[in-house]
Amino acid sequence: MPVTPAREEQAALTAQELSRLSAFVYRRTGMLFEEKKRYYIDRRVADRINVTGSRTFADYYGLLRDDENEAQELINSFTVNETYFYREEHQLRCLSRSLLPEIVKSRGPGDHVRIWSIPCSTGEEPYSIALWLLENWAMVDVYNIEIVGSDIDTVAIEAALEGDYGERALGKLPAEVLETYFEDEHDGGRTIIQDIKESVKFTKANLIDQASVAAQGKFDVIFCRNLLIYFDESSREAAAANLHNALQPGGFLCLGHTESMSRISNRFAARRFEDAIVYERA
Repeated sequence: MPVTPAREEQAALTAQELSRLSAFVYRRTGMLFEEKKRYYIDRRVADRINVTGSRTFADYYGLLRDDENEAQELINSFTVNETYFYREEHQLRCLSRSLLPEIVKSRGPGDHVRIWSIPCSTGEEPYSIALWLLENWAMVDVYNIEIVGSDIDTVAIEAALEGDYGERALGKLPAEVLETYFEDEHDGGRTIIQDIKESVKFTKANLIDQASVAAQGKFDVIFCRNLLIYFDESSREAAAANLHNALQPGGFLCLGHTESMSRISNRFAARRFEDAIVYERA
């Protein structure tokens, strides 16, 4: 009787299969996965082949093209959701001390101020904005602050809506913030309180898809950190154009500390504030 190969052997991709799969993911996400990331790809494809009961990569790829739900599941498996509360805190300080005071100069009490976090991952990033403003911006109740968290990964969005976090995600938060805005500790983690959950709206969005971004509306501040590093030049340019269109004139874009919009697009002006360098839609 022939021995059935192990799942990893069944799912190992030939160079041609890897190229087809990578092209599919790239078209959907703008993220480029090539031969040097084979270890990352093979393991995830092996898992999806096993879950779907596909016998070969060819069978699975046919399913992938025909089933939008499976396409989303594959994309979910490829995204990176490594983050924690108060990451790059200097940008949050810049938000409350410099960006928002400049934005509201032309606003009156009760006017909208919209802030977008993309990718929002499992919620730590947009919830951090909400917590920081409650703790550090005296004008937070004067204006109608709307915080939107968006991601291409639907599983990450579901986790954000649940609001359950472990010790690593919570490690940078001050004790008083933990006690005020999180429910009692359970299994080493905590759940963010309902009031904070309700202060953030979560949506699915694809940064390289113009219609998807346009559907989110216009924002005064956008946090888009550590996403562009996964894109090639073409995808970065598309993302830059969509981010520019999503900002109100005079709005601000915050990138990750290793990213620079100046090397991607001339649509933004770099602004150096006390706490951070950000990019302004002129």
